[in-house]
Parts: sequence; structure tokens; C-alpha cells
Amino acid sequence: MSAPAINSDDVLLAESFLEMMSAERGASRNTMEAYRRDIQRYLGFVAGAGSDCTRCGSDTVRRFLAEVSASGAAASTQARILSSVRQFHKFLYGDGLRGDDPTAVVDAPKQGRPLPKILSIEEVDRLIAVAEAQAARRDGSPGGVLRRLRMLALLETLYASGLRVSELIALPRTAARGDGPFLTVTGKGNKERLVPLSARARSALARYCSLLENREGDSREASPFLFPAVSKEGHLTRQAFARDLKDLAIEAGLAPSRISPHVLRHAFASHLLQNGADLRAVQQLLGHADISTTQIYTHVLDERLRELVESHHPLAKLNKKG
Repeated sequence: MSAPAINSDDVLLAESFLEMMSAERGASRNTMEAYRRDIQRYLGFVAGAGSDCTRCGSDTVRRFLAEVSASGAAASTQARILSSVRQFHKFLYGDGLRGDDPTAVVDAPKQGRPLPKILSIEEVDRLIAVAEAQAARRDGSPGGVLRRLRMLALLETLYASGLRVSELIALPRTAARGDGPFLTVTGKGNKERLVPLSARARSALARYCSLLENREGDSREASPFLFPAVSKEGHLTRQAFARDLKDLAIEAGLAPSRISPHVLRHAFASHLLQNGADLRAVQQLLGHADISTTQIYTHVLDERLRELVESHHPLAKLNKKG
């Protein structure tokens, strides 16, 4: 049985909403794709209920969410879909296309906030050590040598800066020029921020870029990206980086299921906090617009504070003696 056709007026309204999110909110391509999928799914349900987005009520929204839940979607996915639908109806209400917002009285699904997967400092060191050993090899094809140097450069840069994987793989070639300790990164909403670049990361990037430029020679078709690849985007894809990273994890004796680019971003933040960094500073480095997003790492701070009290409070010392 085919899905009900979405009302043509609803299709146009959805496109107007997506254009607004892109132009006015500066939403990233990945965010835009998620919005498009969520709104199309919602409008398909509304069409099946014999209504449209300017007439449906809160009961329709609740039934839609119940269907999403019944499909086995995680609570976090349900919350994201509801957020998309809320944004869409706020747009319709704000533009006077309907006189109310049916999502205003709809509760979000309850969800626990999972702690981020964390790697220890020793595990990250082991991962980098294997990448360094592989990058030092000169056997195999020139392309293989370049890929090993690229992996080391990616790994060192990610762990030194905490970049989002989408920011890292799309870095421009100019990002590796100069020997300054910072990178200027354009993140979500086209907002720029400075992120640190360690001496090790700069060295790894310099080695990789030197070989990359030697291979390209004087070609005028050199890619503007730091990590070029044969892909639709013209640079290394997230999937390819994640796959190579899991292969590296296996070589390092780590479970590949525990390793991903995002896990290394978590490691960057957690290890900073473990070593005394301020939560606000970590927020700025990660590019979080709201401190509440960064507070997922407060379990690290709680553990550090507990250790400080147990180590330095006089009553804690007396209890140990007793």
C-alpha cells in the first residue's frame, strides 16, 4: 500500500520553512537533511489522517509521535522529530499561516541523558602511537603512505582541538598554513571560533601537507580542501574517516565499537576537565552555543571534585586514619 500523497500546499510550505532555516538560521547541511526527513514524515502522517498542516490539531501531533514511538525510535530520535515539527509550526504561526501552534501543548518524550562514551588518556595515547608507527613506514604505494600520514594528521588535530567531524574533514587547505597555535574554524550557524592546535598536531599536518603537495605538483586543479578525496563534497567523508579510525583501533588492540570521531571529541573535552579546565572554556572550544549542552560532561567534574575533597579535606583524612 503506497503512502498517502502529501498536500501540494503543504509541500510548498515545507520548502519555505526549510529555506528560512537555511537562510536565517544558518543551519548546516546535515541539520537541513534531518529537518527535511522529519517534516516529510510528519506531513505524510497528516495527509494519511485526511488533514493538512494548517488545520491539524494537537491530537494529530500526539498520534504522530505515538506512531514514531511504536516504530522503535529511540527517545532521543523522538525528541528530535518533535523539535522539527515544533519549529515548523512556529514558522507557520509566525508567518500568519495558521492562528495557533498545535505543538505548544504537546509534551516531549522523557529521555535519560546518556553519558558520552569516554576513552582514557592511555587509550588515546595508544591509538596515536599506532598511527605514528604507521605514518613512519614508507613501504607500500605512495597513496598508502599519504593515507597513513593523513590519519595521523586527522587524529592529532581532532584530539588537540575537539572539532566536530564535519568541521575537521571540511577544513580548507589554508587552515594548515602558518605555524600559529590556533585554527580559525567555521562551525554551526557559520560562526567562527578559535581552537588550539598543539605542536604535535602542527607537525603531523606539516608532514602530511608536504607529501600531498609533492604529489599534486604544479597542478592547477589542486583541491581547496585540506583532506581532499574523490567524493561528492570533494573532501574526505565522515564515513571513510570513521571506518579508517575503527581499523586503527583494531591495530591498537581497542574495541572498534568504542571508537569514533565523536568519541575522540568527547575525550578531548573530558580530559581537559579532568585536568582542571573550566567548563565555560570547554564550551567555547567545542563551539556549543549553550552551556547546557556542555553540561553532559559534569559527571567528570563531579568525580574530580569528589577526589579533591577526599584528598584535601581534613575530615576526610581523619576518616581514613580511623
